[in-house]
Amino acid sequence: MGSRWLAVYAVPSLLMLLLLPLLAPPAEAASLSFDEAAAKNRPVSKVITLLKDMMKQLEKEQEDDEEIYDKMACWCETNDKEKTKSIAEAEARIDGLTNKIEELTATSALLNTEIKNHEKEVAKNQDSLDKATALREKQLAEFNAEEKDLLESISALKAAITVLSKHHGASLLQMPRSHMLGVAATLQHEMSKHASLLEGVLTRSERRVAASFVQAPTDYFDAAPTFKQSYAPQSGEIFGILRQMRETFESNLSAAQKEEMANQKAYEDLKAAKEEEIAAGQAQIQTKTGELADTDENNAQSKVDRE
Repeated sequence: MGSRWLAVYAVPSLLMLLLLPLLAPPAEAASLSFDEAAAKNRPVSKVITLLKDMMKQLEKEQEDDEEIYDKMACWCETNDKEKTKSIAEAEARIDGLTNKIEELTATSALLNTEIKNHEKEVAKNQDSLDKATALREKQLAEFNAEEKDLLESISALKAAITVLSKHHGASLLQMPRSHMLGVAATLQHEMSKHASLLEGVLTRSERRVAASFVQAPTDYFDAAPTFKQSYAPQSGEIFGILRQMRETFESNLSAAQKEEMANQKAYEDLKAAKEEEIAAGQAQIQTKTGELADTDENNAQSKVDRE
């Protein structure tokens, strides 16, 4: 701009100063008439014309330069604003990504903790269910053994009672010896086997009668009764003991069966509750694991985007 301004304004002025003496007409020619055609062909006129053309060209170039300058200035200003805006947007984006990464990192840690807690809870519930199942199996085995034992005892006592019921009074003396020994063996076996169940059930007197019968079953009814006695009281005592034992075993069997039903129901309720809790925990683990995978993936992508 400075050099062209000098060319437009300074150079023509300088040339005019140099040519001014040449343009002045000689004194002796002042009185002569002006020849326009000759003036145009003079060297000085050509120089002046050339200088005018140069000035016009320089003025046009100056206008072009000013237009270019204005455009450049506008572009620089616009570009500067765009760069400033881009930098601000980039910084805001980086800050946003940094905040997002921090949030995702915290979420990932929380999800990991929640998954571990659910896994512990599922394991705890599974352990409780396993222990309850083991206890139920033990209870069932004990009940089956007890039930089988009591049923066998009840059946044996019923058979003994049936044998004695076929013989009344003096006919007891005609009872086959093997039958008598069988009844005595049953009485002795059941009293010994279920001593704890019969404790407090049989009186001392009944125990002495039972012991006498067991000790000598074939001789128990041999002694002839007096005119005031009969064989009925003697056989009645044995009948009473056998029936009382049978009723005690039946009562215990009924109680055991009711307890077994209650234990089974309690186990089924516990099992249903634990299985529901386990299923809910496993569903939470699956959901949280999926959320964790998505969170970690987003976090990794955010880190890449921030870089």
